[in-house]
Amino acid sequence: MVQTSKDPLHGKTLEYILTSLVNHFGWEELGMHIRINCFNNQPSITSSLKFLRKTPWARKQVEDLYVRLILN
Repeated sequence: MVQTSKDPLHGKTLEYILTSLVNHFGWEELGMHIRINCFNNQPSITSSLKFLRKTPWARKQVEDLYVRLILN
């Protein structure tokens, strides 16, 4: 019997989550949903990941937006 996690973030890396959001929304719209400078000023996956890994509240907002996206 295979057990599956009910957590929608299970097995997803932060890079995967961020890339999915950027592909869906684009940087400009993502910056409107989550108002942090790394999404609005010269955005890149690398700089955003660096910031999100150091900033728990911002990472939580990104993860919450991803969960809302995949559950709708």
